[in-house]
Amino acid sequence: MAKLLDGLELRGFIMERQAHQVRGLRQHFKSIPKLAIIDTTNNPVSAVYTRLKQSYGSDIGVDVELFNIPIDQVSERIGELNNDDAIKGIIIQLPLSDPTKTDELVNLIDPTKDVDGLGKFAEWDAATPTAINWLLAGYNVNLRDQKIVIVGQGRLVGAPLAKMWQNSGLNVTTLDENSGDIAPILMSADIIVSAVGRANLIQSDMIKSGAVVVDAGVSSEDGVLHGDVDPAVYDRNDIKITPIKGGVGPLTVSALFDNVIRASYPQTSENI
Repeated sequence: MAKLLDGLELRGFIMERQAHQVRGLRQHFKSIPKLAIIDTTNNPVSAVYTRLKQSYGSDIGVDVELFNIPIDQVSERIGELNNDDAIKGIIIQLPLSDPTKTDELVNLIDPTKDVDGLGKFAEWDAATPTAINWLLAGYNVNLRDQKIVIVGQGRLVGAPLAKMWQNSGLNVTTLDENSGDIAPILMSADIIVSAVGRANLIQSDMIKSGAVVVDAGVSSEDGVLHGDVDPAVYDRNDIKITPIKGGVGPLTVSALFDNVIRASYPQTSENI
């Protein structure tokens, strides 16, 4: 059995720290952290994710307000939330009912409130790359002098993670769905992060012994969610890998709320 990089184990420590910070914000700074979530789809998958965020916020003392609205009202709503001093963070639950409007609408969010870190001028790091960093650090996975391969260059994970790591001077190779035969490149990787959203994309014979694998891909088939890694990979005992459930996801929500908390301090995050 592969050694699992369990995000749920780390989340408890992070939540305890965040709850302490929120109490400090409320008591010492008289600042109430509040997150606004805009959802345009009303589909069951989005509803699951918004409920998770509402529950997490409740657990650590952050107010969360959900706006289920049609996409043609999003621009006006963002303008109102940007001007509402009580709102410290704004996110749009993706995907939108019309994904072609993603860039346009995300970039309307005030950069100081863009706690998902997806806008062009956002002041906060994207949540999932931050979560991946936390997860690897929590299990003492060294990134320096390692060959890192990121599969998938989406706006939520692959692209911002590659930028973050490349800016830190790490050895990063990026691949996407048009990269052809990815197996030889993956076989040389010490660390693999996959965020494509294609079930069974990463096969066992693509992963060398001793590698670390982070599966951040999500796809749905017949109502069942799948990662990018073939389930047979988990039978190996010579690699480290995120579990099928409870890997990066729990820490992504934690990272989002970390940004909300930091955005709630009266001056800057230096107050933390």
